[in-house]
Amino acid sequence: MKLAVITITSFAALLIVGQASAGAGADGKAVFDKACAGCHKVMSPKLTGEKAKWEPLLKQGNAALTASVIKGKGAMPPKGGAKSDAEVKAAVDYMVTQIK
Repeated sequence: MKLAVITITSFAALLIVGQASAGAGADGKAVFDKACAGCHKVMSPKLTGEKAKWEPLLKQGNAALTASVIKGKGAMPPKGGAKSDAEVKAAVDYMVTQIK
């Protein structure tokens, strides 16, 4: 009986660690495509073609942008549809490199 409890507890811990680390190495482009593109390809500020609208936001820095997305802003829901803070960070980092 003790072995079964230990095994179940260990398995649960591995699942939690696995989920946490999965977000840590999030692919920013994949997160953008899945969670952000639906709005930022058609609504302002668009990822491309509206650099002037991004300039004030970019001046805040990636950390402030990430915090803003995590909280949500205006029509954008918290985390902008991403599943974790790590995904939000990856998407923000990707978007900042793509804004033109």
